[in-house]
Amino acid sequence: MNTLTPTVRFLAWCLHLLVAGLLALAVVRAFADSAPDAGLVAVVAAITAVTYGLGPLLPAVGRSYTGAVLWLSAVGAAWLVLLTLSAEAVWLAFPLYFVQLHLLPRRSGLVAVLLTTAAAVVGFSIHQGAFSPATAIGPSLGAAVAVAVVWSYQALYRESEQRRMLIDELTATRADLAAAQRSAGVLEERERLAREIHDTLAQGLSSIQLLLRAAERALPERVDVAAGYVGRARSVAVDNLGEARRFVAALAPPALDGTTLAGALERLCATTTDRHHIDARFHLRGAPIGLPAEYEVALLRVAQSALANTTRHSRATGVDVTLDFGDDRVAVDIVDDGVGFDPGSAPEPAPESGFGLPAMRARVDDLGGTFTVRSGDGEGTSIIAVLPLPSESSSERHP
Repeated sequence: MNTLTPTVRFLAWCLHLLVAGLLALAVVRAFADSAPDAGLVAVVAAITAVTYGLGPLLPAVGRSYTGAVLWLSAVGAAWLVLLTLSAEAVWLAFPLYFVQLHLLPRRSGLVAVLLTTAAAVVGFSIHQGAFSPATAIGPSLGAAVAVAVVWSYQALYRESEQRRMLIDELTATRADLAAAQRSAGVLEERERLAREIHDTLAQGLSSIQLLLRAAERALPERVDVAAGYVGRARSVAVDNLGEARRFVAALAPPALDGTTLAGALERLCATTTDRHHIDARFHLRGAPIGLPAEYEVALLRVAQSALANTTRHSRATGVDVTLDFGDDRVAVDIVDDGVGFDPGSAPEPAPESGFGLPAMRARVDDLGGTFTVRSGDGEGTSIIAVLPLPSESSSERHP
């Protein structure tokens, strides 16, 4: 028989023992009553036991409808012969009900139970010498109980299987969702690191390249000037090394260590003026307040990237960086007097050239702010990043 769970296996063994016990009871009663055909009862009971015992050993019985029908027919025939010899064999109908309902489809199983019930009633009535309602109650009641128990178990099993399949689907969906979230997190982190590297290490390496080229042009006639360029390049390299170490340690930019955002921007303007011979001026408007670290990092990176673009592309002589604290927002404005460009026709940056304006816009968008670029040919360039103040910062200003 097809046993699916330890519980079903246990119940099957109980059913087998019940069959063996009832067969033994029929043999014992035959010899106890000194029945003339007691020996024949014992032989038929043995044949029935052997036929029944072959069922669990034959794989086709549990896997094939034809195999189940043939085996049940053989067991039923042996039982009918035993029923004609002993009235005690009527009790074997009860375990046969469960076997038939378990192995056969619902409709076929119900037909087999009805036929077995009819045979049990007729056989028992013959042994009693007359038919009475009492002879039909036992087999009929047993058949009803067997049908109710087996069909209820099958219904519960189907429901359990449906729940198991649903749980498997939910588990698979949760795993897919977790994988998608991990993938999204990896992509987001890669994009964040790409912006960080572009706004710091890439810009610093570009400055080093420009300074070393200037030093190369100054040599060999102006050694002192070349040495100045080399010294500035070394200073940028030191800053870049600090940035790289901060990336590894996942800390804030070194420009913000031990200072405020205003101080970091002021120092950025000073180093830009010193390294690139452009007049970078810092302005502070409003009353400074404490900002979340991600706000300070974003605004500082926007200013760094904007100043790098100014020194590289704008041919400007001056640039103004303004940190403006309003009632409900904080903004950084970078305005230069360079040649300008058309923002609407600006090409997407190539991978080797960095991220530029898209990276600045992404930083601001991630924090719910606005990013604006105003420029035109010969009109200079204005970059404005505005972030809404967190509620905590507003409460610090307006207690």
